[in-house]
Amino acid sequence: MNRFLGFRNKCSPFSFSRYVHSLSFATVKAEEVSGSQPAEVLNLVKGKWTSSSSWNTIPDPLNGEPFIRVADVDVNGIQPFVESLSQVPKHGLHNPFKAPERYLMLGDVSTKAAHKLALPEVSDFFAKLIQRVSPKSYQQALGEVFVTRKFFENFCGDQVRFLARSFAVPGNHLGQQSHGFRWPYGPVTIITPFNFPIEIPVLQLMGALYMGNKPLLKVDSKVSIVMEQTLRLLHECGLPLEDVDFINSDGKTMNQILLEAKPRMTLFTGSSRVAEKLALDLNGRIKVEDAGFDWKILGPDVHEEDYIAWVCDQDAYACSGQKCSAQSMLFVHENWSKSSLLHKLRDLAARRKLDDLTVGPVLTVTTEVMLDHMNKLLEINGSKLLFGGEALQNHSIPTIYGAIRPTAIFIPLEEILKEDNYELVTKEIFGPFQIVTEYKHDELPLVLNALERMHAHLTAAVVSNDPLFVQEIVGNSVNGTTYVGLRARTTGAPQNHWFGPCGDPRGAGIGTPEAIKLVWSCHREVIYDIGPVPQNWTTPQPT
Repeated sequence: MNRFLGFRNKCSPFSFSRYVHSLSFATVKAEEVSGSQPAEVLNLVKGKWTSSSSWNTIPDPLNGEPFIRVADVDVNGIQPFVESLSQVPKHGLHNPFKAPERYLMLGDVSTKAAHKLALPEVSDFFAKLIQRVSPKSYQQALGEVFVTRKFFENFCGDQVRFLARSFAVPGNHLGQQSHGFRWPYGPVTIITPFNFPIEIPVLQLMGALYMGNKPLLKVDSKVSIVMEQTLRLLHECGLPLEDVDFINSDGKTMNQILLEAKPRMTLFTGSSRVAEKLALDLNGRIKVEDAGFDWKILGPDVHEEDYIAWVCDQDAYACSGQKCSAQSMLFVHENWSKSSLLHKLRDLAARRKLDDLTVGPVLTVTTEVMLDHMNKLLEINGSKLLFGGEALQNHSIPTIYGAIRPTAIFIPLEEILKEDNYELVTKEIFGPFQIVTEYKHDELPLVLNALERMHAHLTAAVVSNDPLFVQEIVGNSVNGTTYVGLRARTTGAPQNHWFGPCGDPRGAGIGTPEAIKLVWSCHREVIYDIGPVPQNWTTPQPT
């Protein structure tokens, strides 16, 4: 396992970081990106990699040194990106009636990309690069690369054109048939966050391309170096340079591009607040995978205590809790309260340490904000700190980021449901932070009431093999990705099932054929009516 101190490398004889690398597509070495050897991230527009008149310097999340320079596009530099999107026809780069060979080309690109990501040196390169910009354990980073590779494997060969499969329905008379087709939007935009630097942008980008769209991709600048290197790999695998534009900018600049270019569809993954603003700005032409205050319910059947404690620890604290699917609230049945589950949770959380990045920097919430939130929660009657609640010690993480021990706070269920407390308790803290509560068997309606009042409905888990209990919970909730059974979790979404919210017509999915077709295409009906006209037909009376 990599230790974060290992990234502080000795000085290299090179004074620049964009050099010929043993990986033919790569322009950086993950281990050598540092304050003394800062990497550079460029933009891609109209098939050309471009620099910018201004550079955004990214601080190393582990020591604060300026270690990446990002070519930052401001509002004065957006015209090439606006023009590139504006030149894309509404019917896309390909569709079932136009340039169908592109479906095959993208299947070939997927095949080659899957092969490259299966090479140990390539997967290791991306895992370590992810660790540098979004610190997480090597296993977590490598798992992200693995899921991305499996996604490419899923769409090799003919699988891309199978996404555009049509259907036909017989008409009312001879020569008439209606055909349904999946149609691209044409110019589209993709905005993705920092926490999964390769998995989220790749899966959404390729889905957009598969269906015939021309995307402009914006990834959080803190981690955009990962996707820049991924695009270079895809180009080496045969993806035309003109097929994707890639921009580094702040939110204000990107918003201006959206207003001027008027993309036909935008995929946004990130905070609910920004999602709501974009929905208004774009007149609803948006799909959203926003924040998730995700819950887990432990049912009445108590077994496999060690395993379930381990899954709870992983769900709440892996990647320092910076997953939109992270376990935010744990409902513990009274039968579990008699077990040693919470003690085991505490012991598992205590194993996490900065050395191996099983706990690390929180990139969107400061230590002060998290501890302040904790103190407000501890003012609620009956609340108590189960474990954590302290800042990490002996580190050099910059103060613009957060660094706390994995934390759990117990709050009585009846207090959670009080009007004055509910919004505070269910506020999402994108860090190693969870709420724990207990319910008695006859208090299940109160638990269901708590779920009904939540705003975000992304993932959930019902840990029980009692089919009637599971049926009651699932039938009275809406979370888009819900795991049930003994091994139920809230995180770890692979590429083989739908992942996305439910209960919102703007909800986006990711990874599966159903998700790709829903997000990146629309329905078009073509009705063939070729005749013949009936014999002895005469012009009827007007109607």
